[in-house]
Amino acid sequence: MCPPGAAADVAAAMRAFAGTYVDANAVSPGTARAIGATVAAAGATFVDGGIVGSPPRRPGTTRLYLSGPSADTVATLFAQTVVEAPVVSGRIGDASAVKMAYAAWTKGTAALVLAVRETARAEGVEEALVAEWARSVPGLADAHARAQRAAAAKGWRWVAEMEEIAAFLGEDPAAREMFLGIAKLYERIAEGAAKQSPAAAAELDALLQFCSASPTAQSKVG
Repeated sequence: MCPPGAAADVAAAMRAFAGTYVDANAVSPGTARAIGATVAAAGATFVDGGIVGSPPRRPGTTRLYLSGPSADTVATLFAQTVVEAPVVSGRIGDASAVKMAYAAWTKGTAALVLAVRETARAEGVEEALVAEWARSVPGLADAHARAQRAAAAKGWRWVAEMEEIAAFLGEDPAAREMFLGIAKLYERIAEGAAKQSPAAAAELDALLQFCSASPTAQSKVG
């Protein structure tokens, strides 16, 4: 696992690895297949993965979806652990497709509520909107608060994830453009959060550089 934007470069850096390589990053099926081809060319066995849920502190919260010819072998490693490892199919890309579809809803709706309230604030009607939410959509204000906290803390790595979802939805031009726009929204939120702290700004800059770096550049960053 790594930031989604670095997944392909990390795989390329594993040229000498000949074991079982599980990519559990939030990437599109096409990216997963490309990563699989990269590690297979080096002699590794590739398994596609996609994580849904919170960090695995207790049973029932976290699923590692797996797919590919060797997915069953990897799934057995998680028996009797707090992580569930459902095997989607024997086809590489299917586990990533589950992750993309799931994240499109969770992070897409989070982006929508963030954008809507921000616009209401700019128009001077935020108070009226929140009051209406309390009457007709109970819990939406809390959902907004959770989305705001999460986007401020993790939005920097959601940028590439939204771009991967856009690729996943590529056959639907409107949906693709929508998620490219959401990527821009999360990028702006992450930059705004980083400006609140010089240390956070420096960390964000280093992380974004790492995500966009080539394998050669990544070795220098380390």
